[in-house]
Amino acid sequence: MADTKVDTKATISVQVCYALPDTTALLEITLQADSTVKQAIDDSGVLTRFPDIDLSVQKVGVFGKLKPLDAVLHEGDRIEIYRALKADPMESRRRRARHKG
Repeated sequence: MADTKVDTKATISVQVCYALPDTTALLEITLQADSTVKQAIDDSGVLTRFPDIDLSVQKVGVFGKLKPLDAVLHEGDRIEIYRALKADPMESRRRRARHKG
């Protein structure tokens, strides 16, 4: 009787999200269960689709919470790649307050 090996490595499904003012990418991928945020981003193809993404500068998170690129993912996680803010939120509030009052 032949000994057949079955790959028992568990997999997880996650989403990688990146949004620009005029377009959004929400990519669903399947990875090995011990995969990291960086591996998900690489495997999703988002870096090819949006070559302006610079992970050495831009922050990433899972469900709105900042995470390092080596954070291990869980089933159903949504990885978000954040763009830099064009205006400082505090300065914008001050400007609006000056114009109102």
